[in-house]
Amino acid sequence: MKRWSYGNRPFAVLAAFALVLAACDSTTEPEEEHYEPEGVELVMGGQVIASYDGDTQRWTGELEVDVGEETPHISVRFVDHDGDPIPLGDDTYLEVEIEDESIAEFEQDTPGEFGGHLHGHMEGDTDVTFMLMHGAVGSGHADFVTQPVHAHVHEHG
Repeated sequence: MKRWSYGNRPFAVLAAFALVLAACDSTTEPEEEHYEPEGVELVMGGQVIASYDGDTQRWTGELEVDVGEETPHISVRFVDHDGDPIPLGDDTYLEVEIEDESIAEFEQDTPGEFGGHLHGHMEGDTDVTFMLMHGAVGSGHADFVTQPVHAHVHEHG
């Protein structure tokens, strides 16, 4: 009998090890985390020029550019409730809507990139909406949409 139980011991150890591994796999590999943005920061030259609070749905700050000019690159960061940037998947992109494109335009260097330049076309005010999109660029759906932020285009002064 001793030989029989010794002979099965490797099998018993292997079976126990397999159970431990199965238990570990289900707890140590969480599903891919889906981060919900709670705000947006517009960053130009290392400074936050405008920020959006998803809870209050209000902007702090505005966009400004002169007629015939463009802003330096504006990075668009989606942030959590602590204001920390959230990790975004490869299947997300930025879409920007300008209410009146005869006044201003938001140009992305690469379609869908999280940033771009605001171009001033003619004096006036218009609204800009930022959307975190999910899916293929140009055919995705919005996961997060801001209220519009004001963009002011000024004559050279």
